[in-house]
Amino acid sequence: MDMSAHRVIYNGDWGAMFWAPNLWQPEGGPYSARAMHAFAQLLADSGVDTFAISPNTQIAWYPSKIVPTALDGYSRGDTRWASWFRAHPTETNLAMMDRYLDLAEEGVDWLTEAIEASHQRGITPWVSVRTNDPHGYLEKWVDNPINCPLFRDSANRLRGTPLRPGKHADVLWVGLNYERQAVRDYFLSMIRELVMDYNAQGLELDFLRTPAICEPVASQETIDTMTAWIGEIRALTQTKAEQSGRPYPFGLRIPAALGALRDIGLDVRAIVAAGSVDFLSFSNYMQTAWDLPLDELRAELGPGIALFGNVESGLNGLPVCRPDAEVEIGEPQVDAAVRPGTEIRCPYIVTQALLGAAAGKWALGADGIELYNYYAADEDNAQVRICTRQNMRADYTAIPHVRSIDSLRGRAKQYALTTMLAPVWNPPFDTPDQLPQILEPDWRRAFRVPMCAEPGDLGLELVIQI
Repeated sequence: MDMSAHRVIYNGDWGAMFWAPNLWQPEGGPYSARAMHAFAQLLADSGVDTFAISPNTQIAWYPSKIVPTALDGYSRGDTRWASWFRAHPTETNLAMMDRYLDLAEEGVDWLTEAIEASHQRGITPWVSVRTNDPHGYLEKWVDNPINCPLFRDSANRLRGTPLRPGKHADVLWVGLNYERQAVRDYFLSMIRELVMDYNAQGLELDFLRTPAICEPVASQETIDTMTAWIGEIRALTQTKAEQSGRPYPFGLRIPAALGALRDIGLDVRAIVAAGSVDFLSFSNYMQTAWDLPLDELRAELGPGIALFGNVESGLNGLPVCRPDAEVEIGEPQVDAAVRPGTEIRCPYIVTQALLGAAAGKWALGADGIELYNYYAADEDNAQVRICTRQNMRADYTAIPHVRSIDSLRGRAKQYALTTMLAPVWNPPFDTPDQLPQILEPDWRRAFRVPMCAEPGDLGLELVIQI
């Protein structure tokens, strides 16, 4: 399938158009379809050609007729939802839910509106289904409304098997277990509804939010079952393409560690060999992979499939010091939350890093760039910050430059190295950490930093910061 039209893919989840109402509906009032159209207009003005809309966690955040939804039984101020996202204040959680309710009370399906708003502006709308979204994971052992009924049965849950030696079971990885027929059937019914009943033009399965599928080490029978399940979804997309008379690409968003994925049930090589997918979109977990081996993946997987590289909202796990804030003194902890007085850097705000990340991926042969969690810096309220801090706002004017390697040449860029990311450092799925390193006199270390060639007549300066 020709995937050349998909150069800049913007991935927006179920909250992308709901966290910052002052941006998308500044006139106020009950939330309306105008917000979806304002959001789509910004994407069109920014040169986005594909909008991958993620409408689910374990439950549907769109008005599904098939699976449980976020609004089932919800009324304004419902205290069940006051702490569904523990990192947010109660008023933020409930205000977001009420915006969904505003639309539902007017009979507006926000997903339909977002898809149609994209069509009207020449953007190709895809659906991106998160197969094991971890939002609310800290509440997995209580009756959090974000968790689907299947999850309450321990037989349907993964055990949270440690992903690295010396670590206890992690609730972040206690997702739904795809070895269970009931789990596969549940998600297949959701996917069928999204593909067949909505006017989107592509499907992405997001196995990277989080990479929890089956218990390690998966048996060949389990692997074959998952490969066949992917084949069933492929058949759905082909049926949709035949009915609509237009292509309906299907692909996976995954880490680059194909061997580790196979150990939890997803045999990417077999799926590609079967012709079941049109694209693969690669990334690390929640941080940009600066050494994403797209060249090696291309050599292994062949020319018949599109390979996309992701830029994430985290530049890497190395914070910068804030001299205006008090820094707590203590022993360094590479696997813990960032200390007060430091800030994680975001490529969507430090746009030289966005351009550098995209340039490195084009240089290694990417067929397109996927921007993940860009909206996390769409802040409109200085008192209630969701994913950023004061005076941080995503720069959409930088996105048009991401479209090709030629449009990036000659522009200021920042490149970086991949590090451990606290607190969600994720071996064995992430690319190997390049930092931290110890260097003594006369020691040598080699780092691979993919960069694009630059014009020689612009007086550009290369600065190496240590």
